[in-house]
Amino acid sequence: MHHPGHDPGQASPTRHGRRQPLYTAEERLKRDASPWTLVQGILAPVQFAVFLVSLALVLRYLSTGEGEGAASVSIVLKTLTLYAIMITGSIWEREVFGRYLFAPAFYWEDVFSILVLALHTAYLAALATGALDVRSQMYLALAAYATYVINATQFLLKLRAARLDEAAGARLRHAGAAP
Repeated sequence: MHHPGHDPGQASPTRHGRRQPLYTAEERLKRDASPWTLVQGILAPVQFAVFLVSLALVLRYLSTGEGEGAASVSIVLKTLTLYAIMITGSIWEREVFGRYLFAPAFYWEDVFSILVLALHTAYLAALATGALDVRSQMYLALAAYATYVINATQFLLKLRAARLDEAAGARLRHAGAAP
């Protein structure tokens, strides 16, 4: 939930100067009950696997000039998996946080996701229109992939923070203190 004067994406400090957990107790229950949580958990590694295969095919094309078709198809598949994870992720964010994008807990990840989406979409536009030659299209795909890696890292760090928050809460409950 957004607090007035609070920078989105920055966790609010608590009385003890520590940041607030990523999820409130209510949001954690919504997250755990949402079928979209499982969908995201499946799509994320699928997208990463498609990315790895596509990256290898793009690099092969750029280094040897061979496999243009396979590289292009793989970039389109990577882009389609990105669209799928963005759409389902927006639905998940709406269920958990009450908005489709830019919930404070994931504000900066969503901002960067828009850049990732824009670069992947620019590749599709270049492919469809021929506005760029094939080699330039492949470099555009690599730029899109670089932003994807940064964005995936952002989300992995958030996932780790959420797990650490939950472990700390469990330790406090186990010790008999209220979280």
